[in-house]
Amino acid sequence: SLAALFMVGLSTGAGFGLSSAFGLFFGPVHSLLPFILLGIGVDDAFVIVNAFDRERSGSRKGESNDDLAKRGARALARAGASITVTSFTDLVAFAISASSSLPALASFCAYASVGIVFLWIFASTFFTASLVLDERRQRDNRRECLCWLTRKKGGLEEDDENEGEGEGNDGKFHEGNVSLYFRNVHAPTILSRFGKVVVCLFFSALLGLGIWGALNLSVENTERAFIPSGSYLTDYINAADKYYPSSGIDLDFIFEGSSSIYEKRVALSELDTRLSGKSSQPPYIAEPTSERTYRNVMAGLRNYLTSQGTAAIGGATLGADNWPTSESDFVSTIKAYASITGPGAVYFQDVSYSDDGIQIDAIRVQSSYVALTKTKNNGYVIDDAVKQIDAMDETRELISSWGDELPTAYPYSQNFIGIEGFKIIRYELFFNVALALVAVAVIVLVTVASPVTAFLITINVAFCIVEILGFMYFLDIAIDSVSVINIVLSVGLSIDYSAHIGHSFMTKGGDNKDRRVLEALSDIGAAVLSGAATTFLAVVVLLFSSSYVFATLSKQFALTVGFGVIHGLVLLPVLLSLVGPKAFETAEMPRGISKVDKKVGDDHDLALEHDA
Repeated sequence: SLAALFMVGLSTGAGFGLSSAFGLFFGPVHSLLPFILLGIGVDDAFVIVNAFDRERSGSRKGESNDDLAKRGARALARAGASITVTSFTDLVAFAISASSSLPALASFCAYASVGIVFLWIFASTFFTASLVLDERRQRDNRRECLCWLTRKKGGLEEDDENEGEGEGNDGKFHEGNVSLYFRNVHAPTILSRFGKVVVCLFFSALLGLGIWGALNLSVENTERAFIPSGSYLTDYINAADKYYPSSGIDLDFIFEGSSSIYEKRVALSELDTRLSGKSSQPPYIAEPTSERTYRNVMAGLRNYLTSQGTAAIGGATLGADNWPTSESDFVSTIKAYASITGPGAVYFQDVSYSDDGIQIDAIRVQSSYVALTKTKNNGYVIDDAVKQIDAMDETRELISSWGDELPTAYPYSQNFIGIEGFKIIRYELFFNVALALVAVAVIVLVTVASPVTAFLITINVAFCIVEILGFMYFLDIAIDSVSVINIVLSVGLSIDYSAHIGHSFMTKGGDNKDRRVLEALSDIGAAVLSGAATTFLAVVVLLFSSSYVFATLSKQFALTVGFGVIHGLVLLPVLLSLVGPKAFETAEMPRGISKVDKKVGDDHDLALEHDA
């Protein structure tokens, strides 16, 4: 166990170091990576240990150092393909998302990809070598930590006397309690006719629930969630919301070009007519009925010229339309009117002039959106990201519809930066997950070398991801920068549970698919279950964290492990028993009689070898 943890630590350090050397930035979310590598690394460790134990054909006492080394080689030959399949699929799933347009997601996945490469290297070298050394320690009856000291009593002698996990009375490997559970209880139950019907119905209902929840999952502004609970800042924000509620998001219209502004001065001064009646539907622009929701220097100047003339602001000659007759007079008039000491001082910051001061570069018309919020089930009022996206997009469409009737314009709001993130994050979520699933399908097809098994594994993982998305809705987890990263992680983690079972199924011989599934579960099921339990225990303490990042991670990890393990150990075995392909030519034939064999005497497909 210490070697497995040290392997994860080495991989984390090497991955972080090399990624930093490549110039990849390190963000707050990257602190989740050790937990990811721990889950993958421990899973690989259990698979290798399981294979190493199963390769023992005699007592430890009778094995020389050379025998142990050869057993390690056989174990890697047995488990190496399995951990290579899972590591390679994890690597590709993360590497694909490293091309994301979200910088945080791209950098995180790049770090994860490098870490997984090192994890595979250290698992197949350092950890396996440590396993052989530890087996030598047990053979020589040495103590665990003080390995230069030998036990006088107990140890290996006691192990030889007790048949159970590992070595039994005959010195050979004997399945432990978990493997026996899969062989005698779990597999026969789910592979019975009634069990298959129940499994198919249960997972169909689970998938339907997941689809419904996923369709209702929304993008939300979770900035406040990053503030630790109990922080004084939370009390301040809640008080500000209660006593000084925001009436809407500020919106500016920027118009450029001095000549164009002068030529279209009348249309600019009447801009309020183009913004009216758009508060109840996209673009949700507030009605221009007050200074708070509408401030236009051109409208202010028009009203001033109509009532006061130009006597106090330069005395320029006015034409029939009550505007200065030349562009130069217009510039000098608006400069005097909107100066800091002029009658239109409120518009002082709304006009930008050229460096020489003889032309207008741009003017700003200030407006506002209505309150783009929604009330959650718990009563909290939060920003409605969907409405904000619609408002931003429709505002841009509105400006495009003006065409040449107004000067060149563009909208601006400080919130547009965040809204652009909301707009792209949902697309990035589904695009990266779909791309990762396609890549995983190709890699599994190449490594497992069976189209049917690869398809079943991919469908299994896809169902798992849909259900994770659906239950995110029920757990009140919104789509944001944190949950998107964790969903991409779910693709990499959930594939492990299914890939191990699928690969093991292909290595079990015979034409009785139920028997092959039973042998696969008995062989690798305990390692998969142990890896899942260890991964869950590694993050379960984070469920009580006050950090939004870690709390969200732990919930999504729990969903990933839970759904991943039941899909890998329940649904996939049933699917394989129904439509699974033939085994590899080099597959090992099962021995003895199992509870899923219908007619042992007539079952010529099994080539059964009865145990003595």
